[in-house]
Amino acid sequence: MASFDIAHLTQSLHAVRREWREAHGRSQEPGAREFPSREALATIVDQLKGALFPMRLGPHDLRQESEDIFVAHQLDTALHALLGQIRLELRLGGAHSSLSADAMALDIARAFAEALPQIRRLLDSDVLAAFHGDPAARSVDEVLLCYPGVLAMVHHRLAHQLYLLGQPLLARIVAELAHGQTGIDIHPGAQIGRGFFIDHGTGVVIGETAIIGERVRLYQAVTLGAKRFPTDEQGQLRKGLPRHPVVEDDVVIYAGATILGRVTLGRGAVIGGNVWVTYDVPAGVHVTQAHARERRQPAQEVAA
Repeated sequence: MASFDIAHLTQSLHAVRREWREAHGRSQEPGAREFPSREALATIVDQLKGALFPMRLGPHDLRQESEDIFVAHQLDTALHALLGQIRLELRLGGAHSSLSADAMALDIARAFAEALPQIRRLLDSDVLAAFHGDPAARSVDEVLLCYPGVLAMVHHRLAHQLYLLGQPLLARIVAELAHGQTGIDIHPGAQIGRGFFIDHGTGVVIGETAIIGERVRLYQAVTLGAKRFPTDEQGQLRKGLPRHPVVEDDVVIYAGATILGRVTLGRGAVIGGNVWVTYDVPAGVHVTQAHARERRQPAQEVAA
C-alpha cells in the first residue's frame, strides 16, 4: 500500500501560507475564517431566490396561504447570514475595526434588503422579455424555471446591488455562481436596464463597465468586452476606467458578435451574427458581416 509523508507536506504548506501572509500583510494570529464563503453565499442566494419567487423557486409543497410566512423566514435567515458575510468583506485588509465593520455591515445589509422589491420588479421585466422574445417559450413559469439567461439575471440583479453597496468580492462570488451554472459571464458592475433577455446564453461575456439600456436582446457567444487595457507608470493595469460598450435601448445582438471598447450601439441598432465591432453604430443601423468588412477596409488600406 502506498504511503505519503503527510506530516512533511502539511509543514511545507504551512510555510507557503506563512510566506504569503507575511508578504501581503495578513495577520498571523489564530482565529476564525477571515474571508467570505462561496458555499454560504450559494445558500443565501438560493434563499433569496425562494423569497423573490416563492411559488416557483420555493419548496415544491408550498401553498399560497403560507407564502408570506415562508418568505419572512427565508428573508430573516438569508439577510442575517448575508450580514455575516458583509462583515467578513469589510474586515479584509484591516481597514475597519470590529465595531465599525459591524455598524457599517448592518447599514449595508438593510440597504440591500430595501432594494429587494425593486430587484423583483426588474426580474419580472426580464422574465417577460424572455417570454415575449422567444417563440419557443410556452409560459413565464417555463422561462423562470428553465432559461439560463434568466437564472444569470437573477444572480446579476442581486450581485449588482451588492456591487453598488461597496461589496465587490461578495458581488463577484454571486456572479460567478451563475457563471459556473450557465456559462454566462456578467460582471456585477455592468449596468443593465429593464427587460433584458439573453437567449440560449452559453458563452456570453459582459464586462464591468458595460452600460445596457432597456429591452436589449443578446444571443449566445456575444462579447461586450474591452479593446485595450491602459497601464499606469509602474506598468500595472489601471482599474475602473470605462472600457466596455454602451448599448442603448432596443438593440439586438446576434450570436457570436464581438463588440469591443467604449463604443456606443445606438437605439434600435441590430448587430448581425459573428460581426466584430470596434466603432460606434448609429441608431437604427443594421450591421452585417459585409458592412463590417467595408468599415474595416479603409483602415487596412492606410496601414498598408
